[in-house]
Amino acid sequence: MLGVGSTDAGNASGRKKDPMKTLAILPMLTLAALSAMAQAPSSGASASSPAKSIGLFAYPKNQQSAEQQLKDENECYSSAKQQTGVDAQAPPPAAPSAEEQQAAQKQAAQQAAAATPKGGAVKGSARGAAGGAAIGAIAGDAGTGAAIGATAGAVRGRRQQKKAQKGAQQQAAEQTAQAQQQAQTEGNAQHQGALDTFKRAFSACMDARGYSVK
Repeated sequence: MLGVGSTDAGNASGRKKDPMKTLAILPMLTLAALSAMAQAPSSGASASSPAKSIGLFAYPKNQQSAEQQLKDENECYSSAKQQTGVDAQAPPPAAPSAEEQQAAQKQAAQQAAAATPKGGAVKGSARGAAGGAAIGAIAGDAGTGAAIGATAGAVRGRRQQKKAQKGAQQQAAEQTAQAQQQAQTEGNAQHQGALDTFKRAFSACMDARGYSVK
């Protein structure tokens, strides 16, 4: 009886140690699982599609595998780039910043003002003097009339010259803004045209390999 009890006690002691062994093994299993997950490729990290990168979708007509389709897309992408000389990933031309636009318009206005004919005050003074002298002669004092007319004519001449300069500046700034907008529009159109050419070359290559590209 003593021997049997001793055996049962030993078994009970062994069973009590099993949970401790399990707890000791758990961290090792967890570490192994994390390591395997890190080494395994993520299902969401699939290779990017060249077709989708340029806004197209390719559908296999002959039940090609995903790996074969990716291979064909890469080869057709390289072929289209070589044939057209177009880099489909190149960004469109950047528009000039607001500061650059304002600087260009200001420079154009200054150049227009500098090109405006000078001497408005002198011409106005001469015309005013002549008119004043005529009026003074009628009144009996041509000299005084000429002096008054010259002063008034000079003032009018300066005003007209400033008005002409201001108009030239405004016109030059508006023309510069229009030219900037037109250049940006033409640049975008050229970029889109090049991209369309690339897409046609890519689609033709994929069509020849048994894909429908939209």
